Amino acid sequence: MYLGPRLRRLRRELGLTQQAMADDLEISASYVALLERNQRPVTADMLLRLARTYRLEIADIASEDGEDYARRLAEVLRDPIFADIDLPALEVSDLAMSFPGISEALLRLHGAYTREQQALAEQRAAGPGADENEPVREAQRFLGARRNYFHPLDMRAEELAAEIEQAGGASAWLAAKGVRVRSLPPDVMMGALRRFDRHNQQLLLDDTLDAPSRTFHIATHIAHTALRADIKQVLRVESFASRTTATLLLRALAAYGAGAIVMPYARFARAVEQRSYDIEALCGLFGASFEQVAHRLTTLQRPGEERVPFFFLRIDEAGNVSKRLDGAGFPFAAHGGGCPLWSVHQVFRRPGEIHRQWLELPSGERYFSIARTVTSAGGGLGRPRVMRAVALACAADQAGRLAYVTGEEAGREAPTPIGVTCRLCHRPECAARSVPPIGRDILADDYRRGAQPYAFAES
Repeated sequence: MYLGPRLRRLRRELGLTQQAMADDLEISASYVALLERNQRPVTADMLLRLARTYRLEIADIASEDGEDYARRLAEVLRDPIFADIDLPALEVSDLAMSFPGISEALLRLHGAYTREQQALAEQRAAGPGADENEPVREAQRFLGARRNYFHPLDMRAEELAAEIEQAGGASAWLAAKGVRVRSLPPDVMMGALRRFDRHNQQLLLDDTLDAPSRTFHIATHIAHTALRADIKQVLRVESFASRTTATLLLRALAAYGAGAIVMPYARFARAVEQRSYDIEALCGLFGASFEQVAHRLTTLQRPGEERVPFFFLRIDEAGNVSKRLDGAGFPFAAHGGGCPLWSVHQVFRRPGEIHRQWLELPSGERYFSIARTVTSAGGGLGRPRVMRAVALACAADQAGRLAYVTGEEAGREAPTPIGVTCRLCHRPECAARSVPPIGRDILADDYRRGAQPYAFAES
């Protein structure tokens, strides 16, 4: 079976180089190139590898291109920029079936248009000094391309968790390695929450840390030491534009490893299903904080043991995004979070309460989200506490598995129309818009002014 164009498209959709796909499939990059040029057939074994590695249905990989083109064209044509054009489904299907080359050209053109819009929106939002943040975006792209799941790291962390449990806890496990855990007052720690004294082989912790934070800091130290080789191996597959990116990813993957130690995959995944994704219940079961559990939920994508894919966002009261994790490839993963209609921006009014919301993007895709405030720092008189908001979002068709949605409610509650960001949202009726969308001319309001801050041309 020759599936060259389909394989090439799959690789691009996954954001992989030929070398990265070759590593995933345990073949050579030159063989991937031959497959993509239809100079080698895709064998049954290779089909199984593709399906298993990228969690795809074999039928989807091997289906006719025409059907796939029709589906993808239909998705593209839901873009609001085409809203005033009559596009019958039969005509779209005829185009896909009869002219696959033109279909592919149109899809590439729209893809390029979308990427340019996103880049321009990001550039305008970042403003002066945007280059300083480039390592952060590069690190986010690295994590997002892998759906925030790192199989070797997760497996090794699960083994460590079993060893730690058998030893009687993390402190006892470290003691067996010759490391003593001590809690010291903040004035002795001199601003540090965690510090490793290599000379005396002591892990020093701020004694005002709450129990979940203390547990997580110990697990983070274990990840930085016992999982260091595994983390380096994950980072070795790609080169980065700056050393800062590698440093950020080292920190992110150590936190990932710590979460996997505190909440081992198999046990956590079972508990997630048993408690219907009730985050507060999971906090009690694993001795973790709300944010730690929410973070861990984005990583449950182990092949054959997948759970609901989530997108995670953390913002401060000014709307600055300080953490963005994508376990599902959501369209607003790269830029989302800026829409004021999303309840994650409103939870500061009622701290500690969980806000539920159904969402709909301009393309028609629907999601369900929960949001709540979390706090950090503090721990003593005069020590400031920082309040942030975190949100988890999943596809609407998965929301029925969550404790936060009743069977009667699923699909019946009207969704809130939101946009990825104002610059990329073409909803003409939005009264909450801060800036007009890219590529639309603003209409004068000499004779008519609507409730919306901007009126713009249809094309």
